[in-house]
Amino acid sequence: MPFSELRAYALTALIGTAGAVAAAVVGLPAPYLIGPAVVITIAGLFGLTLRVPIELRNICFVIIGVSMGTSVTPDVIVAARTWPLSFVMVPIALVILLFASCWVLQRIFHYDRTTALLASSPGHLSYILSLAAETRGDLRTVSVAQSVRVLALTITTPLIVDYFGLVGGAPVMPAEVMSMPILLATLCVSLVLGLLFLRWQFPAALLLGGVVVSISTHVTGFVTGGVPNWLLIPTYVTLGSIIGTRFSGVSIRAIRMAFVAGGVVTVVVTALAAAIAFAVSHITGVPLAAALIAFAPGGLETMAAMAVMLHADPTYVGAHHVLRLMVLSVLMPLVLGKDARKR
Repeated sequence: MPFSELRAYALTALIGTAGAVAAAVVGLPAPYLIGPAVVITIAGLFGLTLRVPIELRNICFVIIGVSMGTSVTPDVIVAARTWPLSFVMVPIALVILLFASCWVLQRIFHYDRTTALLASSPGHLSYILSLAAETRGDLRTVSVAQSVRVLALTITTPLIVDYFGLVGGAPVMPAEVMSMPILLATLCVSLVLGLLFLRWQFPAALLLGGVVVSISTHVTGFVTGGVPNWLLIPTYVTLGSIIGTRFSGVSIRAIRMAFVAGGVVTVVVTALAAAIAFAVSHITGVPLAAALIAFAPGGLETMAAMAVMLHADPTYVGAHHVLRLMVLSVLMPLVLGKDARKR
């Protein structure tokens, strides 16, 4: 790693850790996500160059995937019988959120249709940015609007869950932790499988690799225990830092309008997603906290980590977000239509 990148990461780690500690002292929910995301975003907007190495990012995704899989128990398998009803609402929710957001961006902020659709996509950031680069969409506007959505949902979702007293009283994750040899073996196998999924172009491939390995070993009883906190907490801090670095080095003046538009759209989609989550929870009996996080159009890895931290069901949340990415992969090229053809 070049010295400049190492220095940027060291500064990022220092600021992110300080933000996590401050958020924990203040008593914010999910402090290890909210704190770093906020302070690093502010630091980036003031011109600091902040980075998280891609190798470290990938390892964090694998760790989060493994931590999600450790929560799968026979009770979860029984509860999953009600999930298909909830799954049906995922594509319906996506269409509602997409076109409501697109309408706001076109009517109020006068975005062209292609840019409005791309900026309105409720997730799958890397895929959406690749589509923006290949179409007539404004890449910088789409990037900022999408980044604002992810940041805002990272901050507001745990606050909403906490405000309504929906945080679970006991952690979903097992109290026992895996031994060091088992933990290292699980992470290595998960990484290999995740890289294989990545080659096959699966959505959230590295996280999915960790989930598959962890669920397989825990359901069969071959492995017991969860990921230790000494590894999870730095992972959460790094994930929050990754969210914040999306605004590193970006001029405030250059992104002001896109930032405002992204904020307004985030309020709209958050309200709609919350309403859908309330309906799903009422109909299926799924705990409201899990439904809120599952239907929040944030980043998959972030929402999965948040489910663990807020004692929601990470398996339910992760399954819905993976389905959301799969549906978006098909939906976005269809709705873009002729306006989104390659130049």
